[in-house]
Amino acid sequence: MKLKRIFELAIYTAIVLTSLSCSKSNSNYGSSQQPPGGGGGSNSSTINIYNMAFPASTTVKKGTIVNWYNKDEYAHTVTSDDGTTFNSGNLDAGATFSYLAKTTGTFSYHCNIHANMKGTLVVTE
Repeated sequence: MKLKRIFELAIYTAIVLTSLSCSKSNSNYGSSQQPPGGGGGSNSSTINIYNMAFPASTTVKKGTIVNWYNKDEYAHTVTSDDGTTFNSGNLDAGATFSYLAKTTGTFSYHCNIHANMKGTLVVTE
């Protein structure tokens, strides 16, 4: 009986710690920073994934190459809410994912691994 209680407490602690680590967010970073090694230019935009968060919203012009750069220590995904517009698959720490914004509109996206991570990509003419 005592062993069962210890096991239940261990599970509860693991759940609480996991939820706390996934609930951090930081809006004090810009989406204009370039990943190490540069890149960028007038036809590209970099969105940093940092501190378990995406920027709330990023606006780019049609024809822009959007690069998501995972600056976290954890794997993330960049998945459009419709599941078909873009989907990075798992992005390990330091990895990038690129998408050519060829259609105007507002595209909500999320991380399949961390449900609290959400962002919006706005593509204008």
